[in-house]
Amino acid sequence: MPAGSVRFQSLATSADVAAATAEHILAAAEQAVAARGRFLLVLAGGRTPIMAYTLLVGKPAQWDRWSIFFGDERCLPPDHPERNSVAARQAFLDQVPIPPKNIYPMSAEQGPVAAALSYQRTLSGSATGKSAAVRLPFDLVLLGMGEDGHTASLFPGRPVPDGPLVIPVLDAPKPPPKRVSLTPKALSAARAMLVLVTGADKAAALAAWRAGADSPVARVAASGAALVLMDRAAEGAAPP
Repeated sequence: MPAGSVRFQSLATSADVAAATAEHILAAAEQAVAARGRFLLVLAGGRTPIMAYTLLVGKPAQWDRWSIFFGDERCLPPDHPERNSVAARQAFLDQVPIPPKNIYPMSAEQGPVAAALSYQRTLSGSATGKSAAVRLPFDLVLLGMGEDGHTASLFPGRPVPDGPLVIPVLDAPKPPPKRVSLTPKALSAARAMLVLVTGADKAAALAAWRAGADSPVARVAASGAALVLMDRAAEGAAPP
């Protein structure tokens, strides 16, 4: 997949990527609130995003104007520590005054099919009680990349239908197999997109992407004109 519409920025360490991510989030929030009165943010799971979220705690922001969404979720009990919503809540959401009604977790405990249908209604503005707050496009989407080039819960070799904004994932190649994911259509409906790529285990997939190989992250990033923040380990460079 050509990466011509994607920008790549190299930073020294994963901590630097997290710090840059936090700065991008705060700047995007300020701009969105000034322009439209609200900030719609899609969170990603993973170590580096979580590190970025912790850096937001205590920062000045118009938190009551933020609305939080999730790119994907594992079908686990609501308080399971491996759920993206739980990790984000512990690191960030429980420590800033974002109104609970502005936080939109995926109800993945219901199972992938029911949860996908429910989140589809949320994103299409038809969810009872919260519909007035939700209208695409998102202001900022955060994504990570797996060692196989997957992003959110969109894995290589798994077809994605064109129409839905949210899909059930029944056979993910890494545990747990049952998940819920936003589709490329939803993820690319964003004013800005950040892809965070850190660690030497991502170097092969990142190099293949930059060389034009097709992968879920390449397709989503190209459609969203993303900025990729990568550390030197993922870039395949030795530290100075």
